[in-house]
Amino acid sequence: MRRELPDFPWDSLAPFAARAREHADGIVDLSVGSPVDPTPAVVREALVAATDAHAYPQTMGTPALREAIVRWYARRRSVTLSGPDAVLPTIGSKELVGLLPLLLGLGPGDTVVFPRTAYPTYAVGAALVGATGVAEDDPALWPAGTRLIWLNSPGNPNGAVLGVEALRAAVARGRALGAVVVNDECYAELGWEPATWAGGDLAGGEAVPSILHPAVTDGDLTSLLSVYSLSKQSNLAGYRAAFLAGDPAIVGALLEVRKHAGLIPPAPVQAAMVAALDDDAHVAEQRERYRARRAVLRAALEAAGFRIDRSEAGLYLWATRDEPAWTTIDLLASHGILAAPGTFYEGESSRHVRVALTATDERIAAAAERLANLSNA
Repeated sequence: MRRELPDFPWDSLAPFAARAREHADGIVDLSVGSPVDPTPAVVREALVAATDAHAYPQTMGTPALREAIVRWYARRRSVTLSGPDAVLPTIGSKELVGLLPLLLGLGPGDTVVFPRTAYPTYAVGAALVGATGVAEDDPALWPAGTRLIWLNSPGNPNGAVLGVEALRAAVARGRALGAVVVNDECYAELGWEPATWAGGDLAGGEAVPSILHPAVTDGDLTSLLSVYSLSKQSNLAGYRAAFLAGDPAIVGALLEVRKHAGLIPPAPVQAAMVAALDDDAHVAEQRERYRARRAVLRAALEAAGFRIDRSEAGLYLWATRDEPAWTTIDLLASHGILAAPGTFYEGESSRHVRVALTATDERIAAAAERLANLSNA
């Protein structure tokens, strides 16, 4: 039986995109958040070297990839995993978000919890299996019958970060309910304001706490998973390269289902992932690009009368003029700027827009100039 799914939200932006393209200097597209900078040479070279891929790849990932993921969690997230049996590559992270309820065997009568302001695919995953989706941030309000809890820290769209105590509360409540607790951590390398979350110095500098960190788990990863993507940190969105880690029992169960379903990352992509995971230099370089673009856009938006809420991490600014989101989208489109309405993430009453940092320096500068004209209008 076909499940009823919501309309694909991005289709509703088409008329505003067309209007923005009419600008004399072209559109500045800050809507989708697709990386625009080159894929690092070290990654491309690894991909090319692995293109003689005549044999079927491994669903579980090559030993080299699994070991690289384990090393990465230790080095970048201060997380010690039990070994390669605690990790699993995926074909990007969106397929996992959309399919995890199915892979876990959920169905009618089960509940999937996700953030109140959230990427819509969490709700779609619940709908695909006929489970009940509940948008709720307060662990005390997560209902009996909850089988899967999605956290998203740093959050998309609002860049919100859950500190150690908030993560501990979520883990405790999830275990009390007998649920799997998963944190989508795809923006974890892009923390900008560590003073805004407790435990910001867990791994030094601007580290965002992981759900698998010992300060959260006390060393027990039972029922916990972390999801990470290389799309943002390494400009690999076109490769579809991501992975999960955590409770080996859950990872093993997911592996068995994924074997049957043929959910296998291509062999050249697995080789490229190893190169990306082992090289921190390109991540630091890309991070500084985004830091500079964020500073330009934030200043321009605030000068134009916007307020920036949350946005302490991630690739977006969660901006508002205290008016309906679509009114703001229309205004920006009239100045050649396309953003994403908050209605995609928190319902029709939203008064926010999501402004992505994923545009070239030239386009970011153009957006800032247009916003200055908006503030002078």
